[in-house]
Amino acid sequence: MDRLFAFFAVAALPLLFSCEKEFIPDSSGLPPRLVVEGYIEAGGRPTPPYVTLTRSLPFFSELSAEELENSFVHDAIVRVSDGERVATLTEICLEELNNDQKALAGNLLGLNTDSLGFNFCVYIDLTFSMMGQEGKTYTLEVEADGQYLEAVTTIPFHAPLDSMRFQEPPGNPVDSLAQLLCYLSDPAGQANFYRFQVAINEGGFIPSISSVLDDRLFGGASTSFPLYRPEARGTESFDLETFGLYRVGDRITVKWASLDKAHYDFWNTLEYSASNQGPFSNYTLVESNIQGGLGIWGGLSATYYELQVQK
Repeated sequence: MDRLFAFFAVAALPLLFSCEKEFIPDSSGLPPRLVVEGYIEAGGRPTPPYVTLTRSLPFFSELSAEELENSFVHDAIVRVSDGERVATLTEICLEELNNDQKALAGNLLGLNTDSLGFNFCVYIDLTFSMMGQEGKTYTLEVEADGQYLEAVTTIPFHAPLDSMRFQEPPGNPVDSLAQLLCYLSDPAGQANFYRFQVAINEGGFIPSISSVLDDRLFGGASTSFPLYRPEARGTESFDLETFGLYRVGDRITVKWASLDKAHYDFWNTLEYSASNQGPFSNYTLVESNIQGGLGIWGGLSATYYELQVQK
């Protein structure tokens, strides 16, 4: 479900700490801000543009199903332009769909529609007349609650992985576990930004705690690196001896995507902020390319790799 809810109902006023004094902001008097999470994808499984539009919640709100459902913004005007055409997105909500349509929506959006527990709404190009294409720039415009939001994203040309293989994990050998090693030839002469997600068996795509990387360390060269098994969001504990390793016999699908810099910056700062928690941590501002609001409008191009875990 990570594909949509990355910035869902983000608070505009986070809790700040310093080493000397705890500061708890009073968010009761501030109006909510509009939060965008939208994508358009090219590559192996291209999609039309789709956008969730919500209102931010105060930091101390209880995130109940009712609270989340009430945060959706309805009857907005949402348009996407690729410089040649303009697509006006239509709002659809899960409660309006039959079971077959819900399954199709879940596949497209990366959602398990049976486990949401509330009515999820999304704006989407139902005509499928504007599918993601590499090299194109897409402008998003949103009009809602008397506000105007705008964002721009470009889908970069994709750099797929050269190959992938499983190997013995470091340390003492364990017959039931394997490490995934990836090989990449990074294109020279340009900055490249990547993100990966993994679906295990029949599950949805989930990211690692650090799912993005750029090519500053290996720009224009061939490199190899381990691609760690992600843990589902909400996992309270994990075993350090098995963390990041895949179980032999499982089937996995790796989604390897190329992003533009603004899209990379969003995920990089969001994941750093999520992992840098605690009373002595510094507040990290999550980058956004939404002018007039919060969130992300992101283009990407991806390749999907289906593998059987074996050694």
